[in-house]
Amino acid sequence: MSNQKYGLAIHTSSGQLGLGLLDLSQDNQIVAFWDLDRLMSSHFHQYLKEFIKDITWQDLAFIGVATGPGSFTSIRIGMIVARTLAQQLDIPLIPVSTLASLAQHQVDNSSSGDDLIAAQISANSESYYVALYQKDPERGNVVLSLPDQNMKSEDWQETLNQIESPYFLITGENRLGYTVGSLLKLAHKTYLQGDLNHWRDALPYYPANNY
Repeated sequence: MSNQKYGLAIHTSSGQLGLGLLDLSQDNQIVAFWDLDRLMSSHFHQYLKEFIKDITWQDLAFIGVATGPGSFTSIRIGMIVARTLAQQLDIPLIPVSTLASLAQHQVDNSSSGDDLIAAQISANSESYYVALYQKDPERGNVVLSLPDQNMKSEDWQETLNQIESPYFLITGENRLGYTVGSLLKLAHKTYLQGDLNHWRDALPYYPANNY
């Protein structure tokens, strides 16, 4: 067994599966994503097994998982596997909002100077899942400003209109697995801080109108 330890990230909140692996000894990250859509439930375990084939499960130090908002079925698939692994391996399970991953990806891959990130994912024709995040220039990560919530389109627009400082609006669609690297980054920061909850406390975000 290798003495190295790794962080694993699982992102299944959309039709795009995202997986990430972080070598904690070298701070080296590997990510991959695939458009699976309806094949998510039948192919997820195969892709996960092949993705980590060069290490053992016991080499994992923590798992980060996307909690939603997003597809009810897809979120459930990732959450069940992540919770089961964390329980069996007795390692931390770190929940990360899909919107936080989206906002962090914007910060990680843009030269925009805006310190405020507005993230939105369409819930239906009349509402969005939304959140606001503040960019921490010293640490390079996003900090929650307005918690994840389901908001009517007109209310969300009114919220944005009331923002006095410059902000960047980013919209997520049905392909969100590509942000798994940012999910892994946020999970790693939480892991290093040591403020970790039990795996039972990692719960999915299932808005009422998503049932």
